[in-house]
This record gives sequence, structure tokens and C-alpha cells, in this order.
Amino acid sequence: MTTVLLPSSIALSPTLPDGVRTATYDVDQPVPDDLLDAEALVAWGNSTAQLADAARRMGRLCWVQTLAAGPDAVLTAGFAPHVEITSGRGLHDGPVAEHTLALVLAAARRLPELVRAQDQHRWAAELGGMQRLPHEGGEFRSLSGARVLIWGFGSIAARLAPLLTVLGAQVVGVASRAGERAGYPVITPAEVPQALPGTDVLIGILPATHATRRALDAAVFARLPRHAWVVNVGRGSTLDEEALLAAIAGGRIAGAALDVFETEPLPPSSPLWDEPRVLITPHAAGGRPVGADTLLTDNIAAFERGEPLRNVVRR
Repeated sequence: MTTVLLPSSIALSPTLPDGVRTATYDVDQPVPDDLLDAEALVAWGNSTAQLADAARRMGRLCWVQTLAAGPDAVLTAGFAPHVEITSGRGLHDGPVAEHTLALVLAAARRLPELVRAQDQHRWAAELGGMQRLPHEGGEFRSLSGARVLIWGFGSIAARLAPLLTVLGAQVVGVASRAGERAGYPVITPAEVPQALPGTDVLIGILPATHATRRALDAAVFARLPRHAWVVNVGRGSTLDEEALLAAIAGGRIAGAALDVFETEPLPPSSPLWDEPRVLITPHAAGGRPVGADTLLTDNIAAFERGEPLRNVVRR
């Protein structure tokens, strides 16, 4: 009988085919000895050490299903090459799109500065009243007519882009291949330098790979207009935090809204905390995998039949 281990971090109830059983394991503890012979492991909220321990000790493991959109934690755990890894791609599209929209609107409407002013019991007149838009020589204050560049145009971006469009934004995506996706124009990374000067908001939704490490760097920030904001909800390793702070402090860009960081939790000593034009959220965009039971039901059935799985990660 095939055994699939389910994490204690989330309530799951996939439909199981005959010949398959599930058992729950504690994501904060090593997999118990009596479960080490399981063929499949579902991961959600596991520590790096816990996954590495499972990779070392689970000798019969054939498949790891992470419910995270980005499989980087599982990929670095050391699972044997024959172990198939599948991601939670698609499970977080709605929550991450909502959170990203909230960050963009918070930047446009200057909510971080307004909250600080409220804490000081100060009427921030400079943030109210009559406002000029970027094409009038002013700041980014509205999505109406704003030019948004989304670097990493996958399923999350396809969910986010229409929300931005409804509010009047002009959206362009960046992906490995140029063309059109979900009805939006997509350019390649090689074309990004030419697009940056005309960008009001740069949104990063890049995965953590060797090629994307610190893709959002000083050269990128230098080509953005001074009123531009940077929003990152992909992975912290894709953004050069030191270069970002220098660009904001030097007035070369207007600010940033960040949900992911190179080191998480973000250390209390990080200067990002004290920059007034930086909005920080604690890797909160994903939150909960929506539709996890459906993905598991499909993949468990396919695994049992020896058929291709959904969301296979290239290794």
C-alpha cells in the first residue's frame, strides 16, 4: 500500500484511490521511524532542517509535493535525484495577487507615511489636497494611467494584471520568451533596460534561481524614473536590498513595498525597518494554498497510476 505523508501545518483531505493511505507528520519534528518507508511527502511550512532530515532518512521516497508556489526550500533539502518534486504553482495566485495589489495601492496612496503621521497625531497636509501625477511632473499617486512592469509573468501575474487594468494601469510583463500572455504584452529580460525609464511601478514576482539572483539591482534602479516604486513579492534573493536602500535614500526612486527578504525573518538590525519610504510585510502574500486538496487528489491518483504529475519542477 502506498503511503502519503501529510503535514500537520494544514488540514488536508484529498480523495484517495484504492491502495493509498495517508498519515500526518509534525512539520516541526523529524519524520517518525514508523513513517520513514512512505513513498510520498507533502510539505507546507517545514523548516529547512526538517526537510533535510527527511531527505537523508526516507529511503523509499519517490515524490515530494510542496504546497508552496516556489519549490526552493525543497530543492535545497538534498532529496535524491530520482525523487520527483512538484510545486504548489497556482494555489497562491489569488492571495498573492490581492496582497500585491494592496502593496501597490498603499504605495500610490502613501499609506506608510500617513500611518506614521497618524502615530504622531500630525495632519500630513503635504500628502493630501491637490496632487500632480507623474506625467505632470508629480509623484506616482494613482493607478489610473500608471505604467506597471511585472517581472516574472506567470500564473500569479496573470491573476494580478486584470486587477491593475480595472484601475486604469497599463501592464507589461517580463518573461523568458516575448509575446503575449493572458492578453498582455510580454518582453524578455534583455528588453527590460529600455522599458524601465517609462515605468511607474516595477513588480517582482521572480522565483529563486541562479539566473534571477539579485536581478533587481542597482542598474535596474538607476534606469527607473525618480517617482517609481519597487514592489517585490517573489523571493528575497531576487532583489539587492543594499542597492535598493541606496536608491531610495539618494532619491533615485520613490520607495519600495517588500513582502520577501534575503534573510527571513528580517533581522531587527536591518536598515530597511527605519526607511520611511519602505513598506514591510512578513512574507504574508501567500498565506494559504487555495485548492490544495484538488491538486493532491489529482497528483496522488496520477502517482498511483504511474502517469505524469501536475507542476513537476525541473531539477
